[in-house]
Amino acid sequence: MRIFCALLALLLLGGARDPILVPEVSQHEVHVQQGFTGTELLLFGAILDPQGTRAGQDYDIVVVLKGPTQPILLREKEKIAGVWVNAHSTAFRSAPSFFAVSSSRPISQIVDERTAAIYELGLDWLQLSPSGTIRPDEQARFAAGLVDLMRRQGLYKQDGKGVRVSEQVLYQARISLPSSVQTGTYQAETFAITKGRVIASATATVEVRKFGFDRMVANFAEEHSLLYGLIAVVISVAMGWIAGRLFALI
Repeated sequence: MRIFCALLALLLLGGARDPILVPEVSQHEVHVQQGFTGTELLLFGAILDPQGTRAGQDYDIVVVLKGPTQPILLREKEKIAGVWVNAHSTAFRSAPSFFAVSSSRPISQIVDERTAAIYELGLDWLQLSPSGTIRPDEQARFAAGLVDLMRRQGLYKQDGKGVRVSEQVLYQARISLPSSVQTGTYQAETFAITKGRVIASATATVEVRKFGFDRMVANFAEEHSLLYGLIAVVISVAMGWIAGRLFALI
């Protein structure tokens, strides 16, 4: 229905010159509850010329799915006298909790480095701002370390052949969300690119929310943080006492 309405609008906007993207997501709300093992999102849509027909030239499609940003403190380990200890550290003000890029071809074959950096079209061009003063070489080292860490956790990913384009009209990409994803609003940005230039873009949103008992606990912890902390302490003490009594009886 959404694509049909966009087609109708395109027919009425015959004077427009740039192609228009019509994006959609398989599910706009993901429920996280006990036993959640992750899910797969299908991001699809169409790219059409102003007359609502097949675009007359070849396009590449890049899809960027970005999770809620958060401050992150990154520590660097160093081996001293045979023991690994925390050495240098830096903090990033707003690093995305999830970042995935899928494209119809490798990014280096689609755009130059400047364009990739402007639109953050890949892990190499992810903009991470340190919260304090830091030398450029140290910032690059810590940024690379953060990307590597998040990548090994399945929270940062890049697929240079993850988008399928059919007849230069329809496109689709599949991006997996792991079980460790954070709740919040996720932005799915789609870019249509030709001859190294972004000629159309569109955004869709996905809400990741806790559901059921997990959501009730999360809401209670947020709205009554002091009481939640006291209850957690009481439960911990009670469980420790019960465990102690059980071991004494064995």
